[in-house]
Amino acid sequence: MSQTTQGAFWSSAVKQLWLPLLVVAVLLLATAGSTSFYFPPATDVLATLWDQLLHEGLVGDLLYSLKNIVLGLVVATAVGIGAGLLIGEVRLLRQATAPLLDFARATPTVAFVPVIILTLGIGAGPKIFLIALGSLWPILLNTVSGVHGVNPAVQETAHSYRIPLRLRLLKVVLPGALPQIFAGVRVALSIAVVLMVVSEIYGSPVGLGHFILQSGSDFAVPETWAGTVLIGILGYGLSVLLLAAEYALLGWYHQRPPRTRRTTSPPRNEVTT
Repeated sequence: MSQTTQGAFWSSAVKQLWLPLLVVAVLLLATAGSTSFYFPPATDVLATLWDQLLHEGLVGDLLYSLKNIVLGLVVATAVGIGAGLLIGEVRLLRQATAPLLDFARATPTVAFVPVIILTLGIGAGPKIFLIALGSLWPILLNTVSGVHGVNPAVQETAHSYRIPLRLRLLKVVLPGALPQIFAGVRVALSIAVVLMVVSEIYGSPVGLGHFILQSGSDFAVPETWAGTVLIGILGYGLSVLLLAAEYALLGWYHQRPPRTRRTTSPPRNEVTT
């Protein structure tokens, strides 16, 4: 990553950081001295989170959930980009799969949780499969859209030079569709976090979802809030890493000068007043 790209990345990261810091400050002030059983002071929640991470084994739950999210996203990204490039490039295949893709996108993945647990069990594999299944569709659809949005002149030039399909997909189509693909991965990340929590709540002996469920069942309110805060921190940290990867791979895209509106100048022979 070049120095210019690094500067653009840190500028974007700082711009996204002010709102979470503002929310934390408001919560610290609003809950200071709270005596409510269900809404303890934010300082108590943060102290409980720190204690759970250091002494109570919450790190193991965090690593288990992180592993499921990363593996699920990797599988969804590989399948989504590969299938999306092929579907987007072949017009007949794109038209044939459009109804199926629309149906799959409209079906909530959470509805498959009982079926997946019933058929595949409660291990890590079914959770990774569920995360990959839910994260696949935004990546796949955005890849198809990105391929379809590649400049037709570039596509015609590649065809005129008779570049093989595999080389054309990797060297021409994929770089042009990467901005749209990263947009799909960002959406898929938020879906993956939600599915991680849901899959671990239903039938899991470990994980952040199980920690929240167990703490809520024991009426351990600070621990429940601590697990929820940790999930938010996990999602935000992953989004920052994804943003760094995007700036590293798409430095040329983020460094483009902004488009300016073209102004029409009058003809030379025309007299203006």
